[in-house]
Amino acid sequence: MTMRIPKLLLIPFITMLLGAKMIDGVFAKDNTTSDLNQCVRSEVPGLQYIAVTADRVLFEYAGGWADIQGQKAMTLDTTLMAYSMTKTFTAVAILQLAEQRKLSLDDVIDRYLPNAAYHGHGITLRQLLNHTSGVPNPIPLRWVHLAAEDSSFNEAEALATVLGENPGLAFEPGRKYAYSNIGYWLLGKVVEQVSGQSYPTYIRGNILQPLLLSSLGMGFVIPDESRHAQGYLAKYSLMNLVKGFFIDSKFVGDYEGHWLRLKSHYLNGPAFGGLIGTARGFSRFLQDQLRAESVLFGMETKRLLETRQTDGAGRPIPMTLGWHIGETNGAAYFFKEGGGGGFHSEMRIYPAKGIASVVMVNSTEFNSTKFLNRVDRIFLETRQ
Repeated sequence: MTMRIPKLLLIPFITMLLGAKMIDGVFAKDNTTSDLNQCVRSEVPGLQYIAVTADRVLFEYAGGWADIQGQKAMTLDTTLMAYSMTKTFTAVAILQLAEQRKLSLDDVIDRYLPNAAYHGHGITLRQLLNHTSGVPNPIPLRWVHLAAEDSSFNEAEALATVLGENPGLAFEPGRKYAYSNIGYWLLGKVVEQVSGQSYPTYIRGNILQPLLLSSLGMGFVIPDESRHAQGYLAKYSLMNLVKGFFIDSKFVGDYEGHWLRLKSHYLNGPAFGGLIGTARGFSRFLQDQLRAESVLFGMETKRLLETRQTDGAGRPIPMTLGWHIGETNGAAYFFKEGGGGGFHSEMRIYPAKGIASVVMVNSTEFNSTKFLNRVDRIFLETRQ
């Protein structure tokens, strides 16, 4: 006789198994935490991963090193750079302002930024949100400055330089989908123009604070250097080989074993990738989005954020107004991935399953899609 165990009762066992034996989607052969941490150090320096439902944490893990040379362990309280995961928060900000009727998604950007580039092309806020604007997307790896230089950094000058170097559209607005970091940088300036606040101040007051997130959980500056992860490039990687073409030498530190440290820095445009936080912090946002009623906006706006978009010809694109759309193992999900100098991350929501997840690591080359496809599957299978 075979005894059938209810799937929900398997979650504690799966949590124990995953916490001791999994990294990068591959089951390790040994069962000890020390073996897991050794595996983490061989794949990435350090890693945070959390899976949640709307009201509870299914599993959370932190392992490896936040700082290899300093021998500082990656913990659940270690902050990492989120890069483009920030864009979903920028989208939320625009939708909040639309809900308050302070702007319309079909307004042209000229109304709010009359002196910016791309004037006269009829680019709408909606097109910027869903990446159909035609605004170009040059490689943004040099759009950063050292954390030590932040007090003297001038964002307006940095944006003007980027716009001056990229004055023309890549295609007619609405014609097709094509990702653009500049587009979201401009959306951040719209938030500032409409709200009368700096972009970081608006996000703190209207998104992070309602989610009860302190500056230690999420923000735009490193809250405590002693608990912030160092970012790394793998020594034996293509990115390390060609880094001189994309990264100024002043950002490059020393080799620490098989890893090359990159010095602490901030992005020049906070709206396209400036958030710094923990997997726990981002999971708080994901839990809010899993609930029927969000604290950030009403049900109609939430529905709008989750609605698949189309290009100017009415063809569906793999975007909502802030999320990308994916599918794995038959489960559809919304996601936002972020990656840059020394860090990589991805957050997902599986609406039909009522589950969300986020992974953050301090390595540029990490394959977050492969990792989440494999690890999330364990929890998705408990939610049939």
